[in-house]
Amino acid sequence: MFDVLIIGGGVSGISCALILGSAYKKPFASEKKIGIFTHQKSSNLQEALFNNAYGIPVGKLGSELLTESLEHLSEAYPHIHQIPNEKVLKIEGEYPDFLVVTNKKSYRTQNIVVAINASNTFAIEGLMQYVEPHRKAIPEKNRIQLKNIDHKVADGIYVAGTLAGWRSQLSIASGSGASVATDILTLWNNGIHSQAHDSTKK
Repeated sequence: MFDVLIIGGGVSGISCALILGSAYKKPFASEKKIGIFTHQKSSNLQEALFNNAYGIPVGKLGSELLTESLEHLSEAYPHIHQIPNEKVLKIEGEYPDFLVVTNKKSYRTQNIVVAINASNTFAIEGLMQYVEPHRKAIPEKNRIQLKNIDHKVADGIYVAGTLAGWRSQLSIASGSGASVATDILTLWNNGIHSQAHDSTKK
């Protein structure tokens, strides 16, 4: 049983995992089992070039960021379970006991973060009832989002990035994933607002 499983190894999914991973010293997060499906083939980063993203060198390729972000997560927070080469097909159950079914295996988890792109090819069984037209994309692109209030789709189900209804900018997607992570930390901390910071003063 995972405490949270993140679906998607792009910007918002990895950002969520990094924040959750960095909270390992907090008593309420130290024993949590966190996993991320790092399937990246459909990530918008595959063809991206960055000249306007905070903290990222000019000319950085999105394909490089995909690889480097997984290495960063693995090196900094090895307790996060990376699950490569599996595509999520179906979600069953309800909070706090979901079954996530992939093309290879099944996993049980208390919470789910859906952090894949907003393509209208979205087809995860068990989530289709939440699909609606994307509110911040031009109609011609046929983008979709999951119905949510401040990233929460339903009890135990969160959505991040463009699929949450945000525009396709790296910094927006990153912040969305981080926001979901702090909501989950707050949940684990019995509703007391929480975040995870490192400091040179400590």
